[in-house]
Amino acid sequence: MKRPPNLSTARRVRKIKMLVLDVDGVLTDGRIVMDDRGRETKFFDVRDGHGLKMLMRTGIEVVFLTGRKSRVVEQRARELGVTEVYQGALNKAEVFEALLERAGLKASEAAYAGDDIVDVPVMRKAGFSVAVLDAVAEARKAAHYVTKKKGGRGAVREVCEVILKGQGKWADIRRRYGSL
Repeated sequence: MKRPPNLSTARRVRKIKMLVLDVDGVLTDGRIVMDDRGRETKFFDVRDGHGLKMLMRTGIEVVFLTGRKSRVVEQRARELGVTEVYQGALNKAEVFEALLERAGLKASEAAYAGDDIVDVPVMRKAGFSVAVLDAVAEARKAAHYVTKKKGGRGAVREVCEVILKGQGKWADIRRRYGSL
């Protein structure tokens, strides 16, 4: 049985209007497969994608922010309807600040999920910071919430559900699918 988020998490997620996600190690399991021609393949979890779709349907914006560049990420974003994708970000904290300014949001209204030390500066700024279960120790220490699932293996779906439940939107989603 999953334990409910602590009160601090519950207070934080109520304010969230934007979820910013690292890609490799969060939306994927961190593996990069390359064929003989240098074509890249990544593994995404279908439930993570559905979680993001449910989140976006409630008006919460989703953004991908990654240090690498990959056509696979662009394709996945298109499939999910994620319109803002920042790749090759050498300074994720700067991009995060620009995102907040563009959206007219406070840091307390943005969530960020990461898995490595490059994510820690953004995690320290976000109103609700998340590390996936298999993140490095520094990221887990900086997080407000550590998922029960690994990156690319349901962690993003878990984050979506924590936000949706914390904002009182989960019952409506369940009703939509006839599961109440």
